[in-house]
Amino acid sequence: MADIWAYILSRPRKIFLLVLAGIFVLWIVFGDYGVLARLRMEAEHSMLKNRQQEEESKIIENNRKIKLVDDPAAIEKIAREKYNFSRDEETLFIIEEK
Repeated sequence: MADIWAYILSRPRKIFLLVLAGIFVLWIVFGDYGVLARLRMEAEHSMLKNRQQEEESKIIENNRKIKLVDDPAAIEKIAREKYNFSRDEETLFIIEEK
């Protein structure tokens, strides 16, 4: 232990630079703009890009549905499928799957 202190006391400039370099490395890795923060931000960015693509596809699908509302045949199809509507002269059979 005495040899370590003797070495430290005999070369204070070298030890100071090593400690300073160590602090700098820790700052680069763990700082606010460090490597770990960068990795977290990139993961969040990719997640948000995926979410944006999903939302844009939902918007496109909704716009397609809105355009179909003007078509009487599409309205009739939705009424028949979703609400089980039928015409007066038709008999409706509902088959439920188990």
